[in-house]
Amino acid sequence: MDKIKKIYKKLTIMGKISLLIFIIFLIMGVFSGKIARFPHDNIVAASFVSPNKTHLLGTDDLGMDIFAQILYGARVSIGLSLFVAIVSTLIGASVGIVAAYYGGVIDRLLIRLIDVLTIIPSLPILIIISSFWGPSMKNIVIILVLLSWISPARIIRSKTLQLKEEPYILVAEYYGAGFLHLTRKHFIIELVPIILVSIIKLISRTIVSEASLSFLGLGDPTNKTWGLVLNFALGFQAIYFTEYWKWWVLSPLLAIILLVLAVAFLSVDLEKIANTRL
Repeated sequence: MDKIKKIYKKLTIMGKISLLIFIIFLIMGVFSGKIARFPHDNIVAASFVSPNKTHLLGTDDLGMDIFAQILYGARVSIGLSLFVAIVSTLIGASVGIVAAYYGGVIDRLLIRLIDVLTIIPSLPILIIISSFWGPSMKNIVIILVLLSWISPARIIRSKTLQLKEEPYILVAEYYGAGFLHLTRKHFIIELVPIILVSIIKLISRTIVSEASLSFLGLGDPTNKTWGLVLNFALGFQAIYFTEYWKWWVLSPLLAIILLVLAVAFLSVDLEKIANTRL
């Protein structure tokens, strides 16, 4: 708890505001079922009801409550992005540590793989693979994990190479410490700040990637994510000839922008704190 307080005090004003916004979205997602007065996937009123006390963001063309959809979308976006970010970073950390520790052929092969995947534009690949595999949340998670571990692997490999030259690591190796011992007792402990920053960075990237796929109609049609809400809104042909866009288009769009910016600003502050510590 004391460490958390120290980190919070080191955050800039923008970082603290970003943390507050992220917490608000997190609460919205976790307690979406209790906050929303209506289910997100059922018809609860007439079509295109304007925002009022009952329906805070109005209803869509089918009469579904948009506020409930935004709340549910927060749960899906944050939950999916956290899972993808954590799994991708753990994979990247494992690859980076192995490559740096063993070096030689293993390091060269892994680095070449990372170099090849780095130069490939991620969004077109996401679209192509999603088109072949079909719209499914499981497929989106697998695709995002496969393309998201690269950056953490490169960063953690670089830091592990530096750690290998530290005197206490050399002494431990001299006395017979192997890969597993050094990883558990030394590498992981020193790499925790970088791992946490990598997770935060990947969260915003995952949110944008998932929203992009859902917006293009490649997401899971059974999950009302923010991207899918946008897809349905812009799919309504007369959307810009009416006032409906003010709540049907802007609400998911602003939610995506606010959450992504909050996570981005927060990651910048945390990266500065981590670099100072290292």
